[in-house]
Amino acid sequence: MASIKNIFNSRNSTDGDFFHAIKKILGFKPKDISIYNEAFTHRSLHEKNNDGQPQNYERLEFLGDAMLGAVIAAHLFGKVPSGDEGYLTKMRSKVVSREHLNELGRDLNLIKFLKSSVSSDQFGGNIHGNIFEALVGAIYLDRGYNYCEKFIYKRVIKPYVDIERLEGKIISYKSLFIEWCQKSKQHFKFHVYEDTGKDELKHFAVKLQLENETIAKARATSKKKAEERAAKRAYYKFQSKIDKELN
Repeated sequence: MASIKNIFNSRNSTDGDFFHAIKKILGFKPKDISIYNEAFTHRSLHEKNNDGQPQNYERLEFLGDAMLGAVIAAHLFGKVPSGDEGYLTKMRSKVVSREHLNELGRDLNLIKFLKSSVSSDQFGGNIHGNIFEALVGAIYLDRGYNYCEKFIYKRVIKPYVDIERLEGKIISYKSLFIEWCQKSKQHFKFHVYEDTGKDELKHFAVKLQLENETIAKARATSKKKAEERAAKRAYYKFQSKIDKELN
């Protein structure tokens, strides 16, 4: 099986092309390019190191997630001295939400560097955020905390962390809708079932009921997404009541 370096050479003509592309994204020189090679290697290649351990982006994704959380938490802690633990936790969750991380990965077009035996159209939308997290993890291993913080500040905090805007951003419409129902003592239920449509991918449909009345319907490729979409539609249907009750 070809080494990771050879895989990237065959894709980019020379390893130097990949080095310069990563340098441009980071804003500084990588020291150990092999770490970044691993950050852009999908598990479908079944790459292993000399010790027989898997070499793909998943472990780096775990590390990057932790580093993002730490740097964002430290920034919010200093930026909002009046914020209590609950407020800071909620604000951090908004910054590092899966939706936002996917947006960051797409903006940098990181998927173009991904080496995989699986066609890109078979990946779910979360692949963009996963690679972004893996890249952050690679930076930490390669250059340490200070460079990792520098990258997160440049690519995440400076362009996206606006406290006032984040305060009004909804992370989960489902959680918000449930909170409203519990506070207003109303009964709700999500009825989820497998959709029998002709889509190539399996879909799920959901009916959201409030006091035994169907108030919203939605469908998606997962139960979780279908419920979130239905809750979002329900939120906009009852927005004035929900905002008044919860604010």
